[in-house]
Amino acid sequence: MWIKWFAIGIGIKRWLLLGSVGIVLIAFGLAPFIARAFPLAPHEHLALLAIGCVLLIISLVRFVNALLAPYRRTQQGDVVDLVLDHQKRSRGMKLVAIGGGTGLPVTLRGMKAYTGNITAIVTVADDGGSSGRLRRDLGVAPPGDLRNNIVALADDDSLMAQLFQYRFDVGDLKGHAFGNLFIATLAEVVAQRQSRGNSLAEALIEIARILNIKGRVLPATLDDVRLAASVRLRGTDRVVRVLGESQIGELDGSIDMIALVPEAVTAYPPSVKAILDADVVVIGPGSLYTSILPNLMVTDIANALRATPALKIYVCNVATQPVETDGYTVAEHVMALEKHIGRGVFQVVIANNVYPSANAGANTRYVMPAPASHEILQRYELRYADLTDDERPWRHDPKKLARAILEVSSYRTHAP
Repeated sequence: MWIKWFAIGIGIKRWLLLGSVGIVLIAFGLAPFIARAFPLAPHEHLALLAIGCVLLIISLVRFVNALLAPYRRTQQGDVVDLVLDHQKRSRGMKLVAIGGGTGLPVTLRGMKAYTGNITAIVTVADDGGSSGRLRRDLGVAPPGDLRNNIVALADDDSLMAQLFQYRFDVGDLKGHAFGNLFIATLAEVVAQRQSRGNSLAEALIEIARILNIKGRVLPATLDDVRLAASVRLRGTDRVVRVLGESQIGELDGSIDMIALVPEAVTAYPPSVKAILDADVVVIGPGSLYTSILPNLMVTDIANALRATPALKIYVCNVATQPVETDGYTVAEHVMALEKHIGRGVFQVVIANNVYPSANAGANTRYVMPAPASHEILQRYELRYADLTDDERPWRHDPKKLARAILEVSSYRTHAP
């Protein structure tokens, strides 16, 4: 354990060296006076030197442990391991991940091992389930997608992270996730203390501290926004318009278009700044129409993506979704994005090219590659890899996805 304090990149050796130089200089300055006052034999000088070094090391280690003790109540493990992990991730790429639902947390879980400079930008258009009830009853922004991504950035074994995902199954709270209630309550408490109507942003900062997450989670907008969709009913030419994300999946048909209601919403400024400052932006994975596009259709978010010098990657889903993407190939996912937000929002597409039958179940329909002659091949770099989770192959595996993102970003960074 002692040797770890001298590992490369920990940021400790330089200060130990500087302190040692200071001690040596002090010793040289005092040496003539000490020698006159306490004449000793050479071996006695060496013995005192050895004892002094041991005492110095012990005191430094004890001092560091005592100094950090108040800040480690939510941390587990040796101080040196925590310092090494912090130093490693603090020097990682500035990553922005955009999406929502259950897809975006996969990106966060995979990438948090490589960088602590993560910003997740999450949709707040949900109006179903626990989030929808809190939105209607309390007038708060839907917290569900925010909660899922906060937990994804927390320590995997954290009791608080598990508590945030706990869902009540009886009584008046049946269906509510504890984390949703916590976020809504904290936002209300902060609002009362600050006499402000919208305090979600401040609540998210406090929650990040409580869970000690490796990054931050921001809303795409603080406006009260909903999702409208034009759905073509199956087997007919009839197109119906529905309002509310929760209503879209109830119809038997396919989505033609979606829109934000109201159409003109204001992006959350820190989300825009994070995109402009990023090294890499990852869009997805997640539900194309209800998790990805609600973020990108916020005008300032799309404009920031076009303006940022970051490498921008779209991660296509592994499997299709009823109503949203039935029968879609990778190309049709990209074309749907272009139809709604135009071109120039991303440069690279990462997609899956392995289609396991084990554990897939009868309802899994994989997204197939873009046809070899499709026009998107002229506008985007397509990178295929095995991205499937072994247990749930219709979803991405966090580690496989992280490797694919790192390979693409490294390739682009070092390309001539």
